[in-house]
Amino acid sequence: MDFSLSEEHIMIRDAAREFAQTELLPGVIERDIKQEFPDALVRKMANLGFMGIMVDPKYGGSGMDAISYVLIMEELSKIDASASVIVSVNNSLVCYGIEAYGTEAQKEKYLTKLATGESIGAFCLSEPEAGSDATSQKTTAIDKGDHYIINGTKNWITSGGRADVYLVIAQTDRHKGSHGINAFIVEKGTEGFHTGPKEDKLGIRGSDTHTLQFNDVKVPKENRIGDDGFGFRFAMKTLSGGRIGIAAQALGIAQGAYELALKYSKERKAFGTEICNHQAIAFKLADMHTEIAAARHLVMKAAWDKDQGNNYDMSSAMAKLYASKVAMEHTVEAVQIHGGNGFVKEYHVERLMRDAKITQIYEGTSEIQKIVISRSIIRD
Repeated sequence: MDFSLSEEHIMIRDAAREFAQTELLPGVIERDIKQEFPDALVRKMANLGFMGIMVDPKYGGSGMDAISYVLIMEELSKIDASASVIVSVNNSLVCYGIEAYGTEAQKEKYLTKLATGESIGAFCLSEPEAGSDATSQKTTAIDKGDHYIINGTKNWITSGGRADVYLVIAQTDRHKGSHGINAFIVEKGTEGFHTGPKEDKLGIRGSDTHTLQFNDVKVPKENRIGDDGFGFRFAMKTLSGGRIGIAAQALGIAQGAYELALKYSKERKAFGTEICNHQAIAFKLADMHTEIAAARHLVMKAAWDKDQGNNYDMSSAMAKLYASKVAMEHTVEAVQIHGGNGFVKEYHVERLMRDAKITQIYEGTSEIQKIVISRSIIRD
């Protein structure tokens, strides 16, 4: 076992940390209050190669590994989870989905722009009645020979209003169940494709989240990903990698809250000494440090499995389940350590607490992760 990072990984981590501190931190509170999408910052992240971290350089990507990806995600998420989820969706779901399963023509047309940040991608699976139950797709894609006609609604779509390329999961043959689902690449501006109002969310408020409407949207057959009926498997395999990104996001939120709480506890005095010297606070910090370290090992193991070509369905589910739990519990503790100041925006921890909750919900709820883990245990 070797738990050390390579020199290259340390350089990548430090570059992401510096960017987060110098570029993301200024204005992060204002972006949260105004629900402001970080357009200029996305362009800067693209210039650093963060929008196509694991994509082959021949398609404009950075050609890094999954370990590099989670290191970048953690550092960005410590400061601004809204910015990091844009990176996560573009990398884990959209770029990966097209690179792993798309045709060469699809890669040349779409992947190169997505990897360089010229385009932004969105992944469209969730529906009003098909969130955790991905087999119950109401959105339909009717085969018309050389094209499909898509009708339906997708909601909770990250980057829904800003994206240029949308991966849409739809039902082609309901009688075939999960084997009758397909995945399609739909371009922004296609006739009949409409974006609903922006969601007013509890957390990750700088992220752009919308409901999408598809009304007789014509999609050419060459925009289908994989063989007929491959859509459900495509979604599940893509989400397994996406969970590594969200686990890293949760880890970063937890680590960011811990660092703020530790710093504050060394500055704030009560009963004649810094509050870190009181056992009630010291034990909170000990629990935070220990459980965040455990979460980091799970996240790194999932990324390592992906890099090694191992099956990472269970390890990614375990990482997301635990890291999101740690993020939620310890951002609450960070607010508690800050006392009344923890309830005030300028101390950042209240935002991290609000941002943490979504990591237990999107890209598969915690309950879904337990299904994935338990099935893997039983099957083995």
